[in-house]
Amino acid sequence: MQRDDTQIDNQQGATTVALSCVSADDKAGEARQPNDDNSASKVMKTRRYALCVEYAGGAYRGWQTQKEKDVPSIQETVEQALSKIANEPIAVICAGRTDACVSGTYQIIHFDTQAERSDRSWVMGTNTQLPDDIAIRWAKPVDDSFHARFSALERRYRYLIYSSPVKPALLSRGVTWTHKQLDMSRMQTAANYLLGEHDFTSYRAVGCQAKSPVREVKAMDIYQAGDLIVIDVRANAFLQHMIRNFAGVLMTIGCGEAEPIWAKQVLDAQDRRKGGVTAPPYGLYFVDVKYPEQYELPKSALGPYFLTQNG
Repeated sequence: MQRDDTQIDNQQGATTVALSCVSADDKAGEARQPNDDNSASKVMKTRRYALCVEYAGGAYRGWQTQKEKDVPSIQETVEQALSKIANEPIAVICAGRTDACVSGTYQIIHFDTQAERSDRSWVMGTNTQLPDDIAIRWAKPVDDSFHARFSALERRYRYLIYSSPVKPALLSRGVTWTHKQLDMSRMQTAANYLLGEHDFTSYRAVGCQAKSPVREVKAMDIYQAGDLIVIDVRANAFLQHMIRNFAGVLMTIGCGEAEPIWAKQVLDAQDRRKGGVTAPPYGLYFVDVKYPEQYELPKSALGPYFLTQNG
């Protein structure tokens, strides 16, 4: 999309500010270096940072870097941007890998680096190197015990459905559209069967590589937010396609093609072939991760921000 002059000016201004921050950090680091001859042989201290990444996933083959060349991923794009700001190769670990075309409003990553930059420089500088559909929201130094994946206590997703006879032109890759009318009370009754700790074999992708299909779903709420129906799910962790398979079953029940008890029958079968259609990735957002309070990470705003009700 062609940017107007205001957007270009704002981007150039942000780039100038960010680069000046990085330059100041570099000079400060140089000033802290001792002048004796042995300084070059001293090992620089490695620091760990946690960052929050927001992204629209429609143009990417998911979070994880792909083996094929020229296949865009969120991870590779973020690592390249961070590496430019750090002036060294950066590898990141994320809280939860998202599939192709899935978006995130609160994806947490961590990385280790010897580069000394202010929190503001990590945010502003990296954002000048990122495309418009990816942004760093905040950066914070953490101790070495923090791990974006293994320190997480629970994760939260939202699946947004636009139920209307006519397809939407706006946010066509930001929501899932169905022409069928959905009954949310039927969907909520079905969702309640999925709460708790279960073997979710029927609700995971056939190619899912997780060692165990057992997960604990802590909450699943179905509600209206403006013209959108939201499936809001919290669990200790998720399996590949798990929420999209939830959505496929719940939408089938919501439009009256199956009874709410079918959600439990699918669960009990422990057979993906009994699970119906996998819903599209559009409209799925990774919106929150909970960590122990000791890390004092900024709280999630529970996006996406365009929802009229955040639940």
